[in-house]
Amino acid sequence: MISLKQIHYALAVEKTLHFKKAAEACSVSQSALSTALGELEKQLDIQIFERDNKKVLITPTGRLFLERAKKIKLEVDSLYQLNENQNSLLSHPMTIGVIPTIGPYLLPKVLPALRRQYPDFKLTIIEEQSHVLVDLIRKGEIDTAILALPYPHSGLLSFEFFQEDFYWLTRKDSAQASLDEITSAEIDQSKLMLLKDGHCLKDHALAACQLSNNEQSETLGATSLNTLIQMVAGRMGSTLIPKMALSQIESQSDELKAVHLNEPGPHRRIAFLSRPNYVGVQNIEALMDLFAKELNCKKTD
Repeated sequence: MISLKQIHYALAVEKTLHFKKAAEACSVSQSALSTALGELEKQLDIQIFERDNKKVLITPTGRLFLERAKKIKLEVDSLYQLNENQNSLLSHPMTIGVIPTIGPYLLPKVLPALRRQYPDFKLTIIEEQSHVLVDLIRKGEIDTAILALPYPHSGLLSFEFFQEDFYWLTRKDSAQASLDEITSAEIDQSKLMLLKDGHCLKDHALAACQLSNNEQSETLGATSLNTLIQMVAGRMGSTLIPKMALSQIESQSDELKAVHLNEPGPHRRIAFLSRPNYVGVQNIEALMDLFAKELNCKKTD
């Protein structure tokens, strides 16, 4: 069987065209190098080098062998670099999942800083609902995902980095828009619009208001938070939004007013989920620190 040592010796001879110099470069005796290359040629049944006491020449077949040997060496070198890359933060690609009620509001806040601090970091983002992302993590198809807790994730680790409350979103010309705080009892539940079933934001909003699923408005439910916001602007009712979305809403519309929901919080917790044996935990921790900083909060324990 061909060994990496033999490949290393052959490439050294190609570089120096001298057996003694190649042996010195490889820190072996000339006889050991010659013997190893002789065995290599015998195993392959080819002649790589023509040699005499004065010079070394590379045969045509030898050039073909050496071209392929260089590719093998590059691949092997990359394998040795895996550990170094693993220990260097965000030095290898990651695929991160994010739910639709977090992605559009979190990513614009954190991605610019991420690019500045780690310009070579290769990031792939997948947006899906929570149950899909949890399944992808378990299958190993993504490295981690950003979800809102509480959400069932047995068997996975959670790394919480942000907490937030909900805000009641209404039009500025509504009767209660002048309030700074509002309780769930003060909200007209018949006009409260939430996302369709299957979105964890709906479950968190209902839990924060201590409501059952059948106590909200029967108005057509939306599949995105942005659609709900437009429905509020269109005088179809009110809704609950996470704090993370406030800045975008304020910049998009001057007709809407967000009032803090005065119910025990935090109303949802934002966390990375990963497999217990995931080798890139230190990369998740680096992302947590950066995200927490950009969101102007401290990382939670």
